This record gives sequence, structure tokens and C-alpha cells, in this order.
Amino acid sequence: MTKDAKNGPAANEERWTAVVLAGQRPGIDPLAAAFGGSFKALVEIEGEPMLTHVVRTLSATPEIGRIIVLGQSPALLELAARDGAAHVELRQSNAGISTSIQALLDDRGASLSWPILVTTADHPLLTQSIISAFLRAASTARSDLAIGMVERAVMLSAYPDNRRTWLKFSDGWWSGANLFALTGPRCDAALGLWAEAEQDRKKAWKLFLHFGPWLAFRALTRTIGLADALRRAGRRLGMSISLIPMDQAEAAIDVDKPSDHALASQILTARRA
Repeated sequence: MTKDAKNGPAANEERWTAVVLAGQRPGIDPLAAAFGGSFKALVEIEGEPMLTHVVRTLSATPEIGRIIVLGQSPALLELAARDGAAHVELRQSNAGISTSIQALLDDRGASLSWPILVTTADHPLLTQSIISAFLRAASTARSDLAIGMVERAVMLSAYPDNRRTWLKFSDGWWSGANLFALTGPRCDAALGLWAEAEQDRKKAWKLFLHFGPWLAFRALTRTIGLADALRRAGRRLGMSISLIPMDQAEAAIDVDKPSDHALASQILTARRA
């Protein structure tokens, strides 16, 4: 994406709406409980809630023109969100990720416009360079949906002791970066499937079972690459889906457990130093 040194993106290029998912699953969140709180997004790291870190980074990214935070309790998230950016919008989320995004798209009062970047509140290591690199690659791909992922070799070269959930394919072992670029209304099909498959998101063969047994079998036997599997899945949905490999390991380090929190804190301290 071409940018003007002072004014951010060029005038003829559309800016992105960033949607930050700040809700949580039913029950007690283990990370929040470990730090004596109730809301994962409000767990502090380096003296500030994770949500504040994410919103501030998005606000400082030239390609982002609007920020919306989705959560079950918007009023309780408001202070942390506005500490990151005064102009942030807070809206009520639904029970699931995909249904929350779909409800936002369907809400005429929200006046949501494409393209849309979706990320999460538990991603305090996001930087302007990570976001900009992902959005540039998504724009170049010209697909309806682009998904950011980090390959295991990238992670282990930077953080050899980091443990993540890996999806194993013939073109590598992949971990999600919680970065999704939605560029048009054909993404509705993906959101519908997402609602059905959310519980399978960490098991590749179960995830691709929603696209038919043959694609699931190839994922299970690792006879297909993730990029190819996503393309094929997209065709089944009548849309285009692209894999965006990220070259910064931090893109895949979200904070789900105390060990993630400790690592993220170390990284943020090193950045400030």
C-alpha cells in the first residue's frame, strides 16, 4: 500500500476498518483468573491492559481509518480502549466470533464498510510494521479473505522455546496470527462456515472436514499445503481465500496463558529498552 510520508495512505487508497475481538468464551478465563481479574482483554502487561496496547498500535497504523472493539461488556472495556485511542468505537458482541462480526456487518447503524481487518485483544505484541505488512500482502493477494499465519521455522528461529498449537501441512507447520483481512461481501460465506467450525479451529483435518472428506483426508495425511487447501476451500464457498505467511514471529504470539504473558512482557521490555 503506497503511503505519503506525512499523511499515511495515498488519497486514492481506501483505509481499513479494524475490528478488535475483545470478548471471551463462557466460563472463567484461566488467564484472567491467574491475574486476579475477570476479563482477558483487561489483563495488564507492562502496566497496561492488553486491549490498550492493541488499540494504540492500530490507531498509530496509517492504513487504519476506524477502530471498533467488540465485547460482551463494552462499558467495562471502554476505559482501556479509549486509553489506546480516543476515537475508538465499542459495540456489543454475540456469543461467537463469526456471529459477532456478521451482526456488525448487518447493523445498518454501524455503517461498516470494506475492507475490514479483524484481530484480537490478546495480541499486545502487534506492531505497526506487522499490521502494515499483512495489509499490504492482503491487498496484493486481491482475495476475498486473507489469513495471516506464521510457519514454525520462523517462530523457532526467534523463540526456540515457545510452544504453540501447530497445523501440520505439506508446506510447513503453521500457527495463526489472529489477523484476518475481509475485503468484500463474499466473506459472508466464510463467516457462516466459521460459526460452524470454531470449535475445530486447532485441528486441521476437522476444520477441513467442513469442506468435504477428501480435503480433510489430504489435510490429515499432510499431502496438501495449507495455501492450496485454503484456495480449494475458498472455491467450495464461491470465494477466494489466501494464506499470508508472516515473517515476524511475534505475529503468532497471542497471550493465552501465563507463560505467554511472561514472554510478551520480556519482548515489550526489550523493545522499550
